[in-house]
Amino acid sequence: MTRRIRRTGINVALVVFLAWGCSPPASPPVPAQVRLAGRSWTVELALTRAKRQAGLSGRTALPAGRGMLFVYPKPQKLSFCMRGCDVPIDIAFLDSALRVVNLYEMQVEPDRAGRVIYRSHVPARYALEVAGGTLRRAGVRIGQQAECLGVPDPAAAEPDENATGRLK
Repeated sequence: MTRRIRRTGINVALVVFLAWGCSPPASPPVPAQVRLAGRSWTVELALTRAKRQAGLSGRTALPAGRGMLFVYPKPQKLSFCMRGCDVPIDIAFLDSALRVVNLYEMQVEPDRAGRVIYRSHVPARYALEVAGGTLRRAGVRIGQQAECLGVPDPAAAEPDENATGRLK
């Protein structure tokens, strides 16, 4: 009897120890989304200098309903180019209040050198990149309000070294 109690006690202690050190499986993260002009895009987040620098370069396609949201820790004048990009991209610059402050349809450059610069012209905190022609077809206009879901606080984004935005 004593042996059985001892063995049960050890088993109970082992279960408690294992349960205490283990946490329930985490639920998958909710994909980030940007809603604008009645449309919604599932976006990759570019929160670090390295991710913002790489951007969508090297992609051979950008599926409908997908994109990238560049997040900066503070508003600043942003500059983008098409260095290394193989697909046309639309870009919408958004201010801290998530209002569209500038829009461009960026075309692939024959040498992919990124010589044409697309600027926000006013301080922006976000840049949304989606497939070329998408923003025009969606009716996106300067001044429209966007909504971001699953996007962390921009203060958590890594600052740029030169604080002038990013050139891909």
